[in-house]
Amino acid sequence: MKFSAAALSTTLFALASGAAAQLDIIAPGGPDLWWVAGSDNVVSWTCKTSPYTNFTVLIANSDVNVLVQPSAFIAQQNNFDCSKLITKDQVNMKAATGYTIQLADPFNSTHVYAESQPFEIKPLGSEYPATSATPTGATETGGASATGSTAQQTGASGGNGATGLSVPGTLAAAAIAAFGLILA
Repeated sequence: MKFSAAALSTTLFALASGAAAQLDIIAPGGPDLWWVAGSDNVVSWTCKTSPYTNFTVLIANSDVNVLVQPSAFIAQQNNFDCSKLITKDQVNMKAATGYTIQLADPFNSTHVYAESQPFEIKPLGSEYPATSATPTGATETGGASATGSTAQQTGASGGNGATGLSVPGTLAAAAIAAFGLILA
């Protein structure tokens, strides 16, 4: 089989496009980005690189004594919002470690698009993380962060290395790549 330069460049472009389109959770996650129990908190994600228009937002915990299964607290969240202020009434979990946020298919919440790094929910009255703890990287618009004892709207920035899955984007890229090779 002979490969032309055009087919090879089409293949490489398709693969690169699929790899770049992903959804990551910026906050909370990791040791420096926690939530406070019984308080308003914020979840933010990389909306500029997400191949999804909306998703369900769930909270999970690796310890079944804390949370038996992931629990949805936003049924359908628009991706373009980039972040969401979560009120104490939406998520009222006890203080513990091992929590994660999951962004999943609204029709099948077991199909998880992205999952945050594990984080802690600290006891009521704890301080919020410093705004400088939010990872830097691809700047997002419309972000929010909770600081001090009140929640404030600020610009959020992304890229903390949280696991992001983009199976549909990668499959599309692979299909385009295969089509490019067939045309060669």
